[in-house]
Amino acid sequence: MKIHFTHRWKADAHVPGGGAAVYIVIVGAGEVGSNIAESLAESHEVAVVDIDPDRVEALMYEADVLGVEGDGAELDTLSEAGIEKADVLIASTDDDETNIVTCGTAVTAADPFTISRVKSAKFLRTWEKSRGAFGVDHMVATNLLTAENIARVIGLPGARDVETFVDGQVQMGEFEVRESSPITNLTVAEADRYESLTFAAVLRDDEVIIPRGETVIKAGDDIVVIGSRESVRLFATEIAPESNATQNVLIIGGSDVGYHTARLLQDRGIKPRLVEQDHDRARELAEDLQGTTVLESDATDSEFLEREHVADADAVVATLDSDEKNLLVTLLAKRLGAERTVAVVNSGEYVDLFEAVGVDVAVNPRETTAEEITRFTREYDATKVAIIESDRAEVLEIEVSTDSILAGRPIQESVQELPTGVVIGAISRGGELVIPRGDTVIEPGDHVVVFVEADCLEAVNNKL
Repeated sequence: MKIHFTHRWKADAHVPGGGAAVYIVIVGAGEVGSNIAESLAESHEVAVVDIDPDRVEALMYEADVLGVEGDGAELDTLSEAGIEKADVLIASTDDDETNIVTCGTAVTAADPFTISRVKSAKFLRTWEKSRGAFGVDHMVATNLLTAENIARVIGLPGARDVETFVDGQVQMGEFEVRESSPITNLTVAEADRYESLTFAAVLRDDEVIIPRGETVIKAGDDIVVIGSRESVRLFATEIAPESNATQNVLIIGGSDVGYHTARLLQDRGIKPRLVEQDHDRARELAEDLQGTTVLESDATDSEFLEREHVADADAVVATLDSDEKNLLVTLLAKRLGAERTVAVVNSGEYVDLFEAVGVDVAVNPRETTAEEITRFTREYDATKVAIIESDRAEVLEIEVSTDSILAGRPIQESVQELPTGVVIGAISRGGELVIPRGDTVIEPGDHVVVFVEADCLEAVNNKL
């Protein structure tokens, strides 16, 4: 499950490069930094700094990067990594203060575009009041980002991944096809009865299939669809008719992620219940979350879950600080009859395990953060980018220029010059949604949402 973000720019924010290769220094070679480095090293010159020599050596072996052992908050270490020529500095350690200090240190020696990862939203709030504070040009708040992802997913029945484009006019959804789904074993032509919806891709095992009319949809497939919010929601309710509109949400754990999830759901008119065992934290949450019922208890107690009628919950979200407890709680909730479970998984290697044993959606904050930073620094000239299934594909929102091969031509003609792994998912023109058909002529200024298989990204960037 991947997901996705809203850029928070300072007024003149600009990642240098304009499509050309740039020099990037990444401080922190943990899960976040390593993922970013491996993604960016394919098209940019990358240096990675970490105090752990084993991490540095492993990353140098896995990716084409310069490795530097040392404290990235120290100027001498940054100089060794080439900060004087850096276009971008990414501070991605697990410590908020270290990341902020690293950005501040970097700008004393050079003028890179600085990106800081933080867990706590308090730093983000301070930064937003004064863009450029701390010497940071762009800040990514991991816990808030994770909560936003959770809120989007549970807001759409049965979805594994959700993103919006064109100011919310267009929505992308990824759904698992179950054995009981009414579209199982149908062809795409038979299943496609939605006026403003495009079947963009079928994800089957490790394969990305660009669907044709004769493509058969099988149980276990993940389907990526793009269209109007109404059509995507209708598709969601029809593909999983047993799923209810999400109203009854039980959040297990009053962590920062749990708090932000509850707050976001409140803003959407949902009144969640939140379970927190610590007395002081429960009291603090109850005072701050006026639209949330806060329960002080141990949610790993199955008797408590039964008393709270977990079987009636539309979604149970586990946001405890322990992966093991999150797994226990979600499996208990499933066994007791909860319709849908979402778990925060801090260890990336556990994500597949969680989903294999029955957790509906596993969200890894580090992976989520890495993907936001990666796409923020990508060279593609896109208004917005969503990454699908660990870089297997991307969904791009592009404003069509006069020199684009799409401009002034019917789609059926222009796509002949594009790789086969490209699907035009939706078109927005002057605030109106245009349904993409073979004879649809795309005009300059249109916003086009495009599904692109990973292997085709460079070719698409050169043509669109």
